[in-house]
Amino acid sequence: MVEIHTVDYLAFKELLHAVRMEVFVREQGVPADMEIDALDPECVHVAAHIGTNYVGTGRMTPNGRIGRMAVLPEHRGQGIGRRILLRLVEEAQVLRLPQVVLSSQVHACDFYRKLGFEAEGEVYQEAGIDHIRMRREL
Repeated sequence: MVEIHTVDYLAFKELLHAVRMEVFVREQGVPADMEIDALDPECVHVAAHIGTNYVGTGRMTPNGRIGRMAVLPEHRGQGIGRRILLRLVEEAQVLRLPQVVLSSQVHACDFYRKLGFEAEGEVYQEAGIDHIRMRREL
């Protein structure tokens, strides 16, 4: 059974980074030096795990920018990403943020749209991958 938790970054960073490195660096070819950044310690982090195996993660900056949404390939299609995203939205509501924004890979727009996000602006490149800004009012 998959469990979703908001976690302390310092206590869980190795597990969070392992998921992100697998998805973004190994699978998608994002340069490793772009994946881990100085914002991590300031963010709210959510993790998905099955027992002691961490299978997904996402984060939100203090100003409501959601990012680093990742689910290991063998665990996709089970609603894990949806649950991570909804937990991050709940965290934003607790913080009384007026909105959340994210940079969606173009192929994932429908996923975010189904959860109340709207695309804004033009497609742009981030780490060599087409993205578009999306926003959800809270």
